[in-house]
Amino acid sequence: MPDRALDLPADRQAGGRSAAHWVLVALAPACVLALVVLGTLVTPDPSGHGTHTRLGLPPCLSMEWLGVPCPGCGVTTSVTLAAHGHLGQAFLNQPLGLVVAGLLALYPLWALWQLARGRDLHQRVTRMSARTWLVGVAVAVLASWVYKLVSGFPPAA
Repeated sequence: MPDRALDLPADRQAGGRSAAHWVLVALAPACVLALVVLGTLVTPDPSGHGTHTRLGLPPCLSMEWLGVPCPGCGVTTSVTLAAHGHLGQAFLNQPLGLVVAGLLALYPLWALWQLARGRDLHQRVTRMSARTWLVGVAVAVLASWVYKLVSGFPPAA
């Protein structure tokens, strides 16, 4: 009798799930952990940007060299504000940050729902149109950056 395990593609793990599936499963608790850390251990920078430096990351070179925020300026601060429960401030500071915080909160729920239905997360993700996602992300980043530039980099607190 032939060994059925040899019929599985090389990227499959025990139980018929792809390695990418398990990475996406591990991403769910990582999202929760990120929100917990930002909500309990990190204080949002009152300037509206720069909170990421409290995590050991370097300051934004665009702000240092040009005095102009980069497209991501304020995202960590807004996610931190949202994790602290200040959703309105998070949106006013950097709308993209509130979107990221929402995704961090919703992804684990979506992943659990998919797992409860017996679905492979990698297969579910790859069924989504990459072009649609890329265009959506590009528009969201650009719109949030323009907002940040036009709003005069409002303080977060």
